[in-house]
Amino acid sequence: MGAAMRRIQAGNALTAFGIGFTVPFLYIYVAQVRDLGAATATCAFVAFALGALLALPLTGRIIDRRGPVPVVMGAAVAASVGAMSLGLSTGVVPILLSALALGAGQAVMQPALATMIVWCSTPSTRTRAFALQFFMQNLGLGIGGLIGGQIVDVERPGSFTLLFSIEAVMFLVLAGVIATVRMPHAPSIKDAVPKDPAQAGGSGWKRLLEHKAMVQLCVLGFVIFFACYGQFESGLAAFGTEAAGISPSTLGFALAANTGAIVVAQFVVLRLVEKRRRSRVIALVGVIWTGAWLIAGFSGLGHGSAMMAAAAFITTYALFGIGEAMLSPTLAPLVADLAPEGSVGQYNSAFALVKQMALALGPLGVPVGAGVPMLYIGIFVVVSLGIAWLALRLGKRLTPVQDNPSLLKAAPAQVSAPRAAAVAEPVSA
Repeated sequence: MGAAMRRIQAGNALTAFGIGFTVPFLYIYVAQVRDLGAATATCAFVAFALGALLALPLTGRIIDRRGPVPVVMGAAVAASVGAMSLGLSTGVVPILLSALALGAGQAVMQPALATMIVWCSTPSTRTRAFALQFFMQNLGLGIGGLIGGQIVDVERPGSFTLLFSIEAVMFLVLAGVIATVRMPHAPSIKDAVPKDPAQAGGSGWKRLLEHKAMVQLCVLGFVIFFACYGQFESGLAAFGTEAAGISPSTLGFALAANTGAIVVAQFVVLRLVEKRRRSRVIALVGVIWTGAWLIAGFSGLGHGSAMMAAAAFITTYALFGIGEAMLSPTLAPLVADLAPEGSVGQYNSAFALVKQMALALGPLGVPVGAGVPMLYIGIFVVVSLGIAWLALRLGKRLTPVQDNPSLLKAAPAQVSAPRAAAVAEPVSA
């Protein structure tokens, strides 16, 4: 790993640290410390998500035109301003505007950092690079949440101001680290899909929506993010506490098991999946998550002891973590490999937007998980099986190298001809 990649991965860790450092405590800060109530705290989360949804559609084109480095630096400064003002705000409007700026800044960093990884990697090294990114992100989230939890005290508003101030400084450190990265002056994304001259005058979004494989990947990504990340702290948590009788402390252990499974399994899983077809790896994740939802359903049936229910619930989160570890070296590199030359930023931003939309809609599962628990489980068992089906269907649209980049190492001469013949289809109507 070169110096540029090391700095980029450090930037990923700093970004995740900032999110884990403050976001888990945002509700308590707004509702209790500033005494603005649950409704305002909910609106703060909405503003946080809205900032991402407003910024991401514009981000990709800027990344592709100006490069990812200035975008990361600008986003880091915006997030720093949002974090600092959030720690100093006491009224509803300032808090909402601060959350909007913080959410936009953090969201824009993700596709820009992903584009930096793509620029500094090749198809054969990209899988491992994105796996390391996911590992660093989870490590940053875990450390941030752990340290943040030791600083905050509901009885001392100044502790929250200190928390947000430290986060603001960390974003400025991130900007400084990224400023030292020396990117290629003329990045050449090896094995990228060539630009289609016939569509040169169209908008980036128009070309993306006409790219059938990318549209299918976005649909698949939406289902994945909605069924997993979107349920962690919303519908699945409601199911666990209401139907399975899980205590808040047990829910904390379950979240820790999820992070622990990712950290422990990431590089073991990487060795198992990096030489296999991506579409089949994603399909296997759907099968694993089907099992996870069935185990969660068992925890809510009430047939065993409270300890058995807790163990089943913790196992559910751990299985989700194993699936996430399998997806990290799969989804993001596939987005990059599908992107036509000069559109990597656009494709990364589009996929980040899909993720944000799925996360924003995730809480829709709360009333079902709390009120009709077995229906909730049944829905997501079907959704997880749908992930497997969508992944296998996507595999039929991918070229051999897109589906299994290890073929480049094995026999570059043999795959070059099929690759050249296949690149025309993805950018056609």
